[in-house]
Amino acid sequence: MNEPKRELHLNLFIQGIGHHEAAWRHPDTNPADMMDIGYYQRLAQQAEAAKFDAVFIADALAVNANIEFGPFNNFFEPLTLLAAVAAVTTHIGVIGTASTTYGEPYDIARRFASLDRVSRSRAGWNIVTSSNEHAAQNFGHDTHLQHSRRYARATEFLEVAMALWDSWEDGAIVADRVAGRFVDRARVHAIDHMGENFRVRGPLDFPRPPQGYPVLVQAGSSHDGREFASRFAEAIYTAQNTLLDAQAFYADVKIRMLNYGRTPDQLCILPGLAPIIGRTTSEAKERQQELNEYIVPQYGLHMLSKNMNIDLFSYPLDGPLPELPPVEEINGGKSRFQVYVDMAKRGNLTIRQLLHAIAFGRGHDTFAGTPAEIADHMEEWFTGGACDGFNLLAPNLPADFIAFVELVLPELRRRGLFRTEYSGSTLRDHFGLQRPANQFSRPAVPA
Repeated sequence: MNEPKRELHLNLFIQGIGHHEAAWRHPDTNPADMMDIGYYQRLAQQAEAAKFDAVFIADALAVNANIEFGPFNNFFEPLTLLAAVAAVTTHIGVIGTASTTYGEPYDIARRFASLDRVSRSRAGWNIVTSSNEHAAQNFGHDTHLQHSRRYARATEFLEVAMALWDSWEDGAIVADRVAGRFVDRARVHAIDHMGENFRVRGPLDFPRPPQGYPVLVQAGSSHDGREFASRFAEAIYTAQNTLLDAQAFYADVKIRMLNYGRTPDQLCILPGLAPIIGRTTSEAKERQQELNEYIVPQYGLHMLSKNMNIDLFSYPLDGPLPELPPVEEINGGKSRFQVYVDMAKRGNLTIRQLLHAIAFGRGHDTFAGTPAEIADHMEEWFTGGACDGFNLLAPNLPADFIAFVELVLPELRRRGLFRTEYSGSTLRDHFGLQRPANQFSRPAVPA
């Protein structure tokens, strides 16, 4: 029997009014949209009409120093926003970010169980340990936890969350009106967790999510991040900007999964892609240059200084990067630090050139070309062992997303690389994932 043809997974990453850092200055965008829930709902509806797997919302938990020069994130809390999105859609997944460093397992498990129920089995959790060091002061801490400790906490956090989701077996609510019995108490379990970071009795005060667990998504690419993803993640958002780097990451994580008794088909790897579309290659390159003309250098310098752990304001924009600290000294996003360093070294870039290179996607793959050239690029990565699909980072929203849907998607479909209809109704269906077994369920007794 022939296996179904492998197809791309595509998520729309909604970042305010576009992923280009100066999108808010461009005449094609409207900064007021960032505070309009209808704008996000319309984007999700457009992505659903295009049969995308999911929309994704990130989170930061702190205001960055560069807010004077541009918006740094969505203003809405992700799960509140996604509940509103779920109310006006029927198939597309809704993936939101929540931090294991500045949250509690009981609260996060309860909120995602609610979102999965509200969305009718379409929720996903982007699990982050938080790279923004300023968040610490917003949650009663003087300093950010060390990188390895954040991942140790994240591991215990997720173990607790999964136990809480499992604490209600399927069928626990019997609602027997005649007998006056609402719940089968034998199917609701305390988890009695006593760990290094958390003490949680349980059970959760909400029945098991319809999907069992929300789809578990992870975004770290450091050594600790890869190990965490190999053990738990069902999708990874990652930042690679060369085919060779993406192939190496893909192979490494898929092999690591075997150490945890998992098979490669249980994980979708989705690098970010910022496409710049033109009718000709030269038109796309001109558009790339035009968008970069709106850049306010101070915005990128603040971000780079934070990521590089060094003040870049005292160095000439048209000079090289100064000597940087080793990656071991970085306590924010280690993998993003390495991406920027590699980009600068590979292209022998000045500080200004690096700012321009990362303005579209903060180190994610940026590609300018015709619809056919963009489709070629995506197909090369997809068939070349570099990804299972892409997290789409439209430079300007909604215009660049609409252009992608109208110009690139038909080319991908002509090649048989992307669906024309949904084959299921849940996010697990879209990603080809099974519903996880409940750790508390008793095996059936043979008749």
